[in-house]
Amino acid sequence: MVARLDFEVVTELLHMGGHGVYVWSAYALSFAALVGLGVWPLVSLRATIRRLRERGGRR
Repeated sequence: MVARLDFEVVTELLHMGGHGVYVWSAYALSFAALVGLGVWPLVSLRATIRRLRERGGRR
């Protein structure tokens, strides 16, 4: 079989023998978790810096 990138092959890739919904949703959830794990520390750091600046201004 020669690897071709036509409509049939792409739909087979997305469908994955009837399991495509589960496979692609697992990929989407994993990607969302990885993005969240990357963003969460940055948001936390910004909040900590903001609290320290507020606390330093009061003294």
